[in-house]
Amino acid sequence: MDSVTTPSRSVLRNSLILGLFAIFTVGLIAVIQQGTEQRIIAEQQRMQMRALNEILPDDQHDNELLDDAFSIDDRTHLGLPGPATAWRARQGGQVSAVILPVVTMDGYSGRIDLLVGIRADGELAGVRVANHRETPGLGDKLELAKADWILSFNGKSLTMPAPEGWAVRKDGGDFDQFTGATITPRAVVQAVHKALIYFSEHRDTLLQLTSEEPAHG
Repeated sequence: MDSVTTPSRSVLRNSLILGLFAIFTVGLIAVIQQGTEQRIIAEQQRMQMRALNEILPDDQHDNELLDDAFSIDDRTHLGLPGPATAWRARQGGQVSAVILPVVTMDGYSGRIDLLVGIRADGELAGVRVANHRETPGLGDKLELAKADWILSFNGKSLTMPAPEGWAVRKDGGDFDQFTGATITPRAVVQAVHKALIYFSEHRDTLLQLTSEEPAHG
């Protein structure tokens, strides 16, 4: 009797220990994952705020950009997969610029998220990369910390350069490509150009000269 009972109790005890260990492990992983996700979100928000301030420094607006956010959703020109947040900059109560979220899926490694600042007159205030997975040492030259290529958009508009100039030099345009990497800058140049087209088509709404919401498409 004991020879049968003892192994059974041992198996039961081991099963309970394994079960408790599994529950503990799953719980620990969930806690770690939640904490990691919160840190990732906080870091993304910090980087986003830094990018907004780089595009439109404090001396170029008298409102809080984060408090002047609005929802926008456009697939045709902005490439957004769904509703996203955009921001308005103001001077003396008037909208002086907007910062639009722009997505291109044409990067060498796929999706690239951009923030495109456009002044009321249609001139680019600046462009920054919010997120990308481009190849380190090549495509990551999109980042201002790695190269100053992204600054080449400053002051550009739909008419400067002319439409045919909105391409990399390899394609006959005005923008440099990266050494050993053409796909990434080509994707960004095209995405920024489309953002300018969107702004031109919806300028009055974006600058709140009309009461309509920005177009969805």
